[in-house]
Amino acid sequence: MSYVNNEIVHDADAHIVELPDCLDPYFDPELRAVYLEARNGEREFRARMAPLIEKGVFEKLAARHDDPEFRAGADENVHNRKMYEAAGAFRAADRPRVLDLQGYASQLLFTSLCLRNFDFDLGTNMDLAYGAARAHNRMMTDYCSVDRRLLPVAYIPIADMARTPAEAKYAIELGAKALMIPSHPPETHSHAHVGLEPLWAIAQEAGIPIVFHIAGTTFPQGYKFTGRSNVNDTVSGGDGDHNSLGLISIPHPILLTLSALMFDGVMCKFPKLKFGVIELGASWLPSFMKLLDSSVEAFARHEERLRKLTAKPSEIIRRQVRVTPYPTDDTGWIIANSGPEICMYSSDYPHPEGGRDPMKRFMASIAAANLPQASVDRFLRENYIDMMGEGLAPDLRYPKQRAAA
Repeated sequence: MSYVNNEIVHDADAHIVELPDCLDPYFDPELRAVYLEARNGEREFRARMAPLIEKGVFEKLAARHDDPEFRAGADENVHNRKMYEAAGAFRAADRPRVLDLQGYASQLLFTSLCLRNFDFDLGTNMDLAYGAARAHNRMMTDYCSVDRRLLPVAYIPIADMARTPAEAKYAIELGAKALMIPSHPPETHSHAHVGLEPLWAIAQEAGIPIVFHIAGTTFPQGYKFTGRSNVNDTVSGGDGDHNSLGLISIPHPILLTLSALMFDGVMCKFPKLKFGVIELGASWLPSFMKLLDSSVEAFARHEERLRKLTAKPSEIIRRQVRVTPYPTDDTGWIIANSGPEICMYSSDYPHPEGGRDPMKRFMASIAAANLPQASVDRFLRENYIDMMGEGLAPDLRYPKQRAAA
């Protein structure tokens, strides 16, 4: 019996959890040595990976997935084992079985290790930044090639606007079903810069979404120093270490980015382009929509760009933006106060943030809000299908249910 039964559910956020050498075979040869030197000098990579490499942890984990006894317990522990212990975390051949056990009609699949492109986008070597992205996109599409239900997300840097369109086209040719861009803008230009319009045009024409994903938390370090003890405790997650204050900071970059894309007319100029906001929570959503409308009310007299908007910002959000709440969010309240068109189900498998029973948490909150069945259907599948567009093959949208053996 699969985790999801008698219901079509699409999963808008799942991950592979890569081994440190995951990109090595996919790099252009002339850049591989430069990449290895730069990656191993990157602070976050060293903090998270170097100690484990030195202890031989990854070799032991890989060997464990060959152990018959360990593999025998994979089915019953599909949501209990997390990160590198999870089935299909880094071995593509195991992932179709995991999807059968989960019962999802499809999964939008993200990286774990490469979410920030090793911060190469912030450097001066754009050959390296775009080369790392290309290697990542080859890796993701190769991994997902084992099952059509696995939909690979490509990473597209936006730091060098002249290079970005070609990288987006190449990723789509590889088979990418969504294009992830960073939530933070580079220092040189906004996400709404006219130089990025070719990117939006490419994605809209292909009928696939632009997506944002959490890649750790950042906030001014002064908040850590309070003169009290135990305020810097963190919990390790799939996207880095987090604590309660960090959780509050997570959506801040995307609020500004979505606002820029709204106010500077990108969403109106590309009305069929969908934007996915993945693993950034959704408790902020209702008030953000109100704030957008209020900003237009306050500044439309002074800003011509706001007078050119073709609809209220809250209506444009409902039309073009799709968001995944956390299981710990009050999802029913969020949907009731933002509209049924926006929120999507996600498991975050195999990251610990998704928990062991995300469906139970989501559905309990939705039930408490007494939402109509149409809103439930939108949350479980319709909003995802709408966001994915041509990235989700027609025969995968409403498949017949199949139970795991």
